[in-house]
Amino acid sequence: MINSLTLSDFRNHEMCRIQTAGHSNIIITGPNGAGKTAILEAVSFLSGDRGMRGVPLADIARFGASGGFSVFAALDDDSEVSITFSPGDANRRARIDGDPATMTDMAARLRMVWITPREDRIFTTSASERRTFFDRLAASFDAAHAGRVGRITKLLSERAFALKSGRDNRWIDALDIQIAAAAVAIAAARIQYAGEVNYFLTNAAVSVDGYVEQMLINGKTPGDAERAYIEYLKNTRELVGDKMLLDGPHKSDFGVYNKTLGLPAHLTSTGQQKTVLLDMILAHAKLVYTKTGKRPIILLDEAAAHLDADARRRLFGELGRAHAQVWATGIDAAIFKDVPDAAFVTCADGQINNILSTEYFTDEQD
Repeated sequence: MINSLTLSDFRNHEMCRIQTAGHSNIIITGPNGAGKTAILEAVSFLSGDRGMRGVPLADIARFGASGGFSVFAALDDDSEVSITFSPGDANRRARIDGDPATMTDMAARLRMVWITPREDRIFTTSASERRTFFDRLAASFDAAHAGRVGRITKLLSERAFALKSGRDNRWIDALDIQIAAAAVAIAAARIQYAGEVNYFLTNAAVSVDGYVEQMLINGKTPGDAERAYIEYLKNTRELVGDKMLLDGPHKSDFGVYNKTLGLPAHLTSTGQQKTVLLDMILAHAKLVYTKTGKRPIILLDEAAAHLDADARRRLFGELGRAHAQVWATGIDAAIFKDVPDAAFVTCADGQINNILSTEYFTDEQD
């Protein structure tokens, strides 16, 4: 867990420090534009990822400052991690206990998952966005998964170019072999993740559907599935216009079923979709803790949005039982007064006030 977080020139925060004092739930409240989401974004960089918004690094540095930024955290195991970006750098620099580290090292140190308002619509957006979301979750346990997903995208692009330019079939054969190997590995990781997270879900079920995934689900061995997909690729080399009409992991989709209502999640209300999404993230946190023994960090931007009072009470109860540290934002602090084991941070114009107990709430606020 994070014991303290320090930001320098990050978004609208010139310098701020948050002390958690070992609390499991960190609640950040304040008006729109105050810098609440920026705090979650800063935490997300400590996972080794490109950040929960995925924007260019130079755009994150505080306007009018040097053009760089830093995020520093002291952890509950007495270690320290940091991410810095300086003007002229091509990328971020990571350190663990003062020593240079890779982004993979950072990901291994802090397991993290987040939900932004964008993910609130994940069940009704494109299959591409769902794949990106679920592949990020699956990569929590398979460090090579994200690399394979990126690699198959590159290989498919090379294959399309080879077909357009009339390259020798032997060149395309070699690409197809590499594509099939990556495809089966990606499909297997997705199926494994769906099965494992479903163990911790009671009110929902995750499924994955795709050409290669279905071969494995139907009982083909990875080797047989790989050979079958190579044969499929060999027989699918015609272009329609400039495009390949090709099935595979790049076309797969994930589904979530609301077992309480007996409906696919995308057919339920916005509030019901948010409830299932939160259930899934909490199940993911339990899976992380079970498989690694480490408490993950959950980032919930506008955590209570779309939730009625009953759904909020249920969520807050689940947060009290989660083996995780949760960082959540919202406009109205009073909504979160029943969150157990919480530290509260009020945020306004890049300035913060850190309160370490629910004594923050007065009779007037109640």
